[in-house]
Amino acid sequence: MTIYSLSETIVPVQQTLNSPKHFHFFMTRNFLASKSQTNMQRKLIPLLIITLALAFNLISEDARGSERPPNVVVIMADDLGYGDLSCYGATSLQTPNIDRLASQGQRFTSGYCSASTCTPTRYSFLTGTYAFRKKGTGIAPPNSPALIPANTPTIASILKSAGYQTAVIGKWHLGLGSDRPDWNGILKPGPLEIGFDRCLLLPTTNDRVPQVYVENHRVLNLDPKDPLWVGDKKPSEDHPTGITHRDTLKMDWSHGHNSTIHNGISRIGFYTGGHAARFRDEDLSDKWVEESIAWMESNRDQPFFLFFSSHDLHVPRIVHERFQGATELGPRGDAIFELDWCVGELTKTLDRLKLSENTLVVFCSDNGPVMDDGYVDEALEKQGNHQPAGPYRGGKYNVYEGGTRTPFITRWTGKISPGVSDAMVCTIDLAASCAALAGTKVPDDACLDSFNVLDALLGAENAVGRDHLVQQDNGQGGNYGLRVGNWKLLRHDSKRTKNTELKLQNRQVGRYQLFDLETDPTERTNVIEKQHEIAERLKQQLEEIISTGRSRP
Repeated sequence: MTIYSLSETIVPVQQTLNSPKHFHFFMTRNFLASKSQTNMQRKLIPLLIITLALAFNLISEDARGSERPPNVVVIMADDLGYGDLSCYGATSLQTPNIDRLASQGQRFTSGYCSASTCTPTRYSFLTGTYAFRKKGTGIAPPNSPALIPANTPTIASILKSAGYQTAVIGKWHLGLGSDRPDWNGILKPGPLEIGFDRCLLLPTTNDRVPQVYVENHRVLNLDPKDPLWVGDKKPSEDHPTGITHRDTLKMDWSHGHNSTIHNGISRIGFYTGGHAARFRDEDLSDKWVEESIAWMESNRDQPFFLFFSSHDLHVPRIVHERFQGATELGPRGDAIFELDWCVGELTKTLDRLKLSENTLVVFCSDNGPVMDDGYVDEALEKQGNHQPAGPYRGGKYNVYEGGTRTPFITRWTGKISPGVSDAMVCTIDLAASCAALAGTKVPDDACLDSFNVLDALLGAENAVGRDHLVQQDNGQGGNYGLRVGNWKLLRHDSKRTKNTELKLQNRQVGRYQLFDLETDPTERTNVIEKQHEIAERLKQQLEEIISTGRSRP
């Protein structure tokens, strides 16, 4: 007969209780296999069995409670309109990878960004606060300091506090440094000071200088013997520009965008040096996909948040050679095709790593479409029957629906049922919604306009999303749109708007307009005189949202 002491019993229990199979083996080996126990042992066996079973149950419950939260991957396109994808009705080109994403999850018909230009939308997405609440959040110049101060709570810092690894790869355009970027030194504060563990950035936007990558706090591959200088004025009389050397350009400019030349394309702003650090425009998407895949692979065993911030299809639209001529819409259409490839590579990686069933993927855009945005790339000439904004009026730079209502798709394999949702959701809501997803809380004094619309994002039945949304343009002119239900109030403090018909001409407008989106989704019939009471109520609501400093309860 073999008798096991109490110490011999406890140690195997500690090692094996997490496994039902091991637990059963342990109990059989130690107690059930022996038929020669003493009376005292026989009396102790039931008590030990009950104690061990309770312990196993508690540990199992604890393990279930600590189940790994889902990864979050946000893919943000640039200047992509509601009608630019075949899953949103486009017929002039096909976007099979994004279509597949939509067919596997929720495709939103009332998905929005919060502003009709990139910097304010990105600011609002990260901070969960409307950009109009902070001065200087219009389109950032090349030497802009960091627009989001260090230690500001963001979607990245909130998820980081919940145990996530975090990264932003792609376009930044939110400034770097305290006063201005120190291009040859430490670029701080930046993404790492607001919750990201890693970043690989295009620091501004590619029609602005400089054409270099920033990795974490430094310019990547910068040779100290060839320092990088970035400025607002021409550094010397013989400095080549798009005006003085226009005949050397491989893509001509139509307005602005005629300063420093790099890679045969002239840009906004001036820079010299840093030649070893400069990238080739055609390689941007490949680089970001490669880095994103490597980062996801290295973090596959822990929850992660990846912000894949695409530059497609912002100008200059210079895609990789293998995508050039892929569509009949010219470089703009080719950029959509390249964007679709990026989405395919990221989602295939999630499948390969067996992470799709534990990853929420959000696809969105930073604002609506624009055609001629400074370069001669035949966007208008080759448009044909393609409707970049779909059925909506306007696009980038204005507060009509085409400026902020964009493609918005969520997928979480096995969790989100495929379907189409008319719930109103916005990129600004991702901070509060992802906090709820991760089981953590948003600080009361942070994310002031971010609503928890997780039920809608996950396709819950009867989910309605948010009940109102403020839209803004670039933030400099004080132009706003307020949607409440099917009513849309426009307030143009500047009394001017542009790009309303996807042409950049400025036009004068009255300060207030009111539209019924149910009967007039194209915002053509101003009913403010007929619906005076509704207009006054919305005017007051918009003013209260602006003046009170927050809209989140």
